[in-house]
Amino acid sequence: MKVIEYFEKSNNPLISFEIIPPLRGGDIKQIFNIIEELMVYKPPFIDVTSHSAEVQYEETPQGIHKKVKRKRPGTIGLCVAIKNKYNVETVPHLLCRGFTKEETEDALIELNYLGIENVLAIRGDDTGYKKPIPQGKTNNEYTSELVEQIANMNRGKYLENELLDATPTEFCIGVGGYPEKHFESPNLKMDIFHTKEKIIKGAHYLVSQMFYNNEHYFNYVKLCRKEGINVPIIPGIKILTSKNHLTSLPKDFSIDIPEELANEVLEADGRHTMEIGVNWAYKQVEELFNKNAPAVHFYILQNIKPINMLFKKLKL
Repeated sequence: MKVIEYFEKSNNPLISFEIIPPLRGGDIKQIFNIIEELMVYKPPFIDVTSHSAEVQYEETPQGIHKKVKRKRPGTIGLCVAIKNKYNVETVPHLLCRGFTKEETEDALIELNYLGIENVLAIRGDDTGYKKPIPQGKTNNEYTSELVEQIANMNRGKYLENELLDATPTEFCIGVGGYPEKHFESPNLKMDIFHTKEKIIKGAHYLVSQMFYNNEHYFNYVKLCRKEGINVPIIPGIKILTSKNHLTSLPKDFSIDIPEELANEVLEADGRHTMEIGVNWAYKQVEELFNKNAPAVHFYILQNIKPINMLFKKLKL
């Protein structure tokens, strides 16, 4: 079932989760243990992140050696395993960076064969490695181009022009949104202009970057609607669980931590940071539900404890 269909059929706000694959060589049982706990909350879909190759430097007796590898492969296999084992829709992330259009088409064909109906198209993080594009191959530079490629396949238009009888796919396409603007955009208005381009190209819904001030989300929705973006806009929530998040989250995601939250974390014993983060998320989620947000998307990665604490307070 498509993500957009859940919104069309539901009379209540939805909840969804986002996890990351295990490290290379990791055990899938660890992920299954997380999913089993999440299934108590009956999520309609679960996102699984994707990771391109990155540069790593290792010191050896012969000197510094550069290695290029994917630390967390297996997104497609993990999505299929979760869907088949737990009967829940999965949303694999598709990246521009690190993959050619041809590789992307192959991945989409594979997902289509495996019964995966939803994808999230994103540009991907800069990992310090720019993959060489073989002669005769192409790549998607921006998310809007990736969305267009997926939408073309939904219309039966593949990269090879001679595939005149190609079967159209039926992917539901999600994309990211940035209530505090993407760090590369000069301002929020320009960022929303590029977001609208993704919708015009064929995206069906937005999932927001994490935020800790709900006013950023409400203002973002208002501005998007003003620009004619009428698809569901799902707010993304990440529970703050450590003092390190006060510096790492703004650095990695270009977001603002409210002064009230930061001061409370800094003044408290570190053992209480998770509890503070859960209480803050509780207030966020309560307000989002009360003001008719269509869903709340939780970035949990592999830490289930704060989610269980939050949902106990929410009585979900």
